Amino acid sequence: MADQLTTEIIAIIKKRVEAESGEETTASIVGEITAETEMTELGIDSLGLADVLWDLEQAYGIKIEMNTAEAWTGVQNVGGMVEAMRGLLAKVA
Repeated sequence: MADQLTTEIIAIIKKRVEAESGEETTASIVGEITAETEMTELGIDSLGLADVLWDLEQAYGIKIEMNTAEAWTGVQNVGGMVEAMRGLLAKVA
């Protein structure tokens, strides 16, 4: 079972993917997003990652520095994104 942070980040990613893909293809692209879901499966490339990071900044009232954002390009799946955010939120708390 996913914790609250995982659930929130999945919802943010799903909303971004839905906005980018259009309603016709959303169901086939999004499906059931889990921590194991690869970012590429969702159609999230480096530009999409920047959009997701912006969404996370807005949702959590934080600023992700560009040099930090570049390090995030190695995030391969949703679980990696959650753990990176967990670490960042722990630093600002």
